Amino acid sequence: MFNTDRYIVAIDLGSYRIALTVAKVNGNDVQIIYYKETPSAGIRYSSVFNGTQVTGPLAKAIQDAEEELGIKIIQAVIGMPKYPVRQESNTGKIVDRGFDTDITAEDIESLKSFAQDSYPLADADKEVVYGAVAQSFSDGENFQIIEEDIVGMASDVLEGHFKIFIGKKNDLNKIDNVMNKVGIPAIRKYFTADSTAKAVLTSSEMENGVALIDFGAGCTSVSIYHGNVMRHYASIPFGGKNITDDIKTECRITEKLAENIKLAFGACMPEKLQSLSEKILIIQGNGIEQDKQLPVKYLSEIITARVEEIMMAILYEIEQSGFADRLRSGIVITGGCAQLPNLGNFIYDISGYKTRTGYPKHLFLHQGCDDILETSAATSVGLILSAKDEACLNCASTDGAFPGLSDTKDKPAKEEEYRDTIFADGDIEKIDPQADPKPKPKPRPKVKWTEKVSSFFGSLYESVNENIENEEV
Repeated sequence: MFNTDRYIVAIDLGSYRIALTVAKVNGNDVQIIYYKETPSAGIRYSSVFNGTQVTGPLAKAIQDAEEELGIKIIQAVIGMPKYPVRQESNTGKIVDRGFDTDITAEDIESLKSFAQDSYPLADADKEVVYGAVAQSFSDGENFQIIEEDIVGMASDVLEGHFKIFIGKKNDLNKIDNVMNKVGIPAIRKYFTADSTAKAVLTSSEMENGVALIDFGAGCTSVSIYHGNVMRHYASIPFGGKNITDDIKTECRITEKLAENIKLAFGACMPEKLQSLSEKILIIQGNGIEQDKQLPVKYLSEIITARVEEIMMAILYEIEQSGFADRLRSGIVITGGCAQLPNLGNFIYDISGYKTRTGYPKHLFLHQGCDDILETSAATSVGLILSAKDEACLNCASTDGAFPGLSDTKDKPAKEEEYRDTIFADGDIEKIDPQADPKPKPKPRPKVKWTEKVSSFFGSLYESVNENIENEEV
């Protein structure tokens, strides 16, 4: 029998980890057969900063996947940097189509390509268009038509309005250089804002208005949907690494220990820690330095201060989008830092928006790869779902020894409103980096935020952007 199996290999280059995913695709059936995260190096703000440092961990991740699966990876799909990206608007128009000519999906794609390719970049040597998203269409008589409605209409005129997303050309060149060093070309690069949203958000959320916050280690981004269309995108150069750096500085410990403490004992909202607010972590000295005492409440205060700064900047971007009053589905937060205990409740407190944690929807089989359903894997899932629709795309060769698609039925996607918590009662006797606090829902009352965020934002990261520009390679 003819074998239609093909493989999609997705690579997510993060500031803290490289995630490599392998999916086996047969028609519309998708099975995740491999997902593993490897500590990364040389990545800043989701972009390659030092290609030589990136190459080692990436090559090891590829080798491990090949050995475990018995395949040869020949190419991969990869996500574009999430920062810096700016958005502009452009229009495309086709006239004299013929009055009895139906508008097709191919016409829409052609118009989208025209709008994307024709946008006048300020500096074509330094900038590149990451992607374009259709906002609305017109047939010359009717306006504000969405894509699914205009396909099939007969019109002599087709006009489309698009959001154009622009990033740095050098950032994409650096990705190509790294991939060439490991001998695996990047066959596709995706602007992950849209693909991640489709992996995490429900259709009702995208229809009624929602802000998807991707809270990563190196940067945090927000994508706003309304009417099933991405209306706004923005990102800031702050993320979970800034929280770790604050803990490291305030407690005078190593970055690795600060990260482990954050993962094991970190939480927002120190006033909600209950009895744990009186507990103290003892960090053992190394024989030269004395033991350090770190109250859990103080740790939470450090974390909450930085999280508030990041979220107020994101709320500013939501306000600037013009859709702040139209987010009927509130906020969905995903990414590696999204499971920080009490984060959803804290966002609800400062914004008034209902908030849920965004886990990848169960749109695939995943036996033995349960980590693919964590928030940190949302970008990887989005890459797989985007690539699987390209029927000719195959990223690996094999002798057919790997087992076929499982017959096990997949579970339907869960839509949880909350999965965050405060710490449970109990004594803390030692620092355990493997601790995994279990979630408990905790609703919070609404409060006003718009006046506070407007006055706050002006000084937040202008200086950081200036530092980033000064340190670029």
